[in-house]
Amino acid sequence: MADPADFFKDQLPLRNWSTIPTVLKTAYAAAAELMKGDPILQIESAQDNKGRVISWAVDFGLKRAIENGSLPCDYRWQDYAKPTGRYLELRFTHSTASVSQVEDPNRQPRKVVFRESARLRVQNMFEGFEEEEPLTGVPHFILVHGYQTLNFAHFGLPSATSSRKWEWWTENLMNMPHEIPAEGPPPEDTDTDFDEVNLLKEEIEKWRRDNE
Repeated sequence: MADPADFFKDQLPLRNWSTIPTVLKTAYAAAAELMKGDPILQIESAQDNKGRVISWAVDFGLKRAIENGSLPCDYRWQDYAKPTGRYLELRFTHSTASVSQVEDPNRQPRKVVFRESARLRVQNMFEGFEEEEPLTGVPHFILVHGYQTLNFAHFGLPSATSSRKWEWWTENLMNMPHEIPAEGPPPEDTDTDFDEVNLLKEEIEKWRRDNE
């Protein structure tokens, strides 16, 4: 069985994790400055919806980080199941991720169709495929971050058996020390089970060939 932590480190190497708190800090500061400088955004109804401005700023920051190479992935704007707008999807080599603000880091974001569909795929991917059960898509992680106050940020894998709990999540990325670039190749991660990760990646590639 592939370990979610090993798989995620394959998709987003540890050396790139520190990009996330930098993007989030910049986005939250930019949102606050924008709301402070525009009288329209200072009325009570706008202040009550400050989260929307933060969300747009975070999307902008992640998009820019991908385009300048700070985050080694691609992105796509995906439509919601109902025609109410689009969300930013991060596209790694063998998985995807979406972004959501939550008040409680211990709970998954509220139910929406695309996240609920992704949640139900988790057990099949990290347990069932070894028993010859077919995959039904690619793994989907969620980047959650603090709502009004930026005091946490995690990449998490939703539980397949609970709409509230996480199957796995990273440490609080906001507590990561500032990364100092090292000379030479990065140290080898001896704790990662590359065989299991590669096996899951092969199964995902087969699914994509048959379904995309």
